[in-house]
Formats: sequence, C-alpha cells, structure tokens
Amino acid sequence: MFGLFKKTSELDKLQKQYEKLMADWHRLSTTNRAESDKKYAEAERISEKINRLTS
Repeated sequence: MFGLFKKTSELDKLQKQYEKLMADWHRLSTTNRAESDKKYAEAERISEKINRLTS
C-alpha cells in the first residue's frame, strides 16, 4: 500500500517515454529505416526536455 497513490513526476514520465522510444527505435532500425529515424528524432526531443528539467 506504500506508494500506491504516489503521483509520478514529470521527469519520471519523460524518462519512461524516452526509454520506450529508444526501444522502438532499436526494433525498427533493422526493418524500417524511415520510421526508425522518426522515433530517434522524437527521443532526442524528449532527451532535451529531460536535460532542461535536470539542469
């Protein structure tokens, strides 16, 4: 029950989103290069947001 109602921070949400995009990027890198590049670009935008929040 501890932490059951704990809200996730904006930083946690962004990190999870970044990890998901990087996994998608890696999976697509062998099959669809164009989609892979889109996922990587989106992950980079998320990474920049993370850097701004931590700085």
